[in-house]
Amino acid sequence: MTRMPALTLYFDGLCPFCVAQARRLKRWNGARRVAFIDIAQAGFDPSTLGVEMAALHRELHGKTGDGEVLTGLDCMIAAYTLLGRGWMVWPLRLRPLRPILTWLYRGFARHRYRISKRLGMGLPVQCDGKRCDIGHPFTNARHGDRK
Repeated sequence: MTRMPALTLYFDGLCPFCVAQARRLKRWNGARRVAFIDIAQAGFDPSTLGVEMAALHRELHGKTGDGEVLTGLDCMIAAYTLLGRGWMVWPLRLRPLRPILTWLYRGFARHRYRISKRLGMGLPVQCDGKRCDIGHPFTNARHGDRK
């Protein structure tokens, strides 16, 4: 019997910063409490989450095992806490800081590709002799190969 993850994170697999953070979280995910879904994957359907694709591009989304949809800072707090790293995101829990941190997070999310580039981050590239494609962050499959 397969156990349901406590949280499923919906991340942008075309964002180098997002992929780096998802990989980091996955390294801490020994108990498999968190699942990862790449919203850039061919065939991804946002309707299973009950949101529009535009909303997924605006900020990080997650869905708890109980079906609750979390966004932005709440999603990060849940993921880090489930992975035993809640202490790393303690400032996100401070009510007086929440409006400022939410505003900063949304600004970051809106400009994540540009910020990733400025930080010198890129996605891994795979070439087959005819074309090059970015690799999926958690498998060897290429985006174009997935159904």
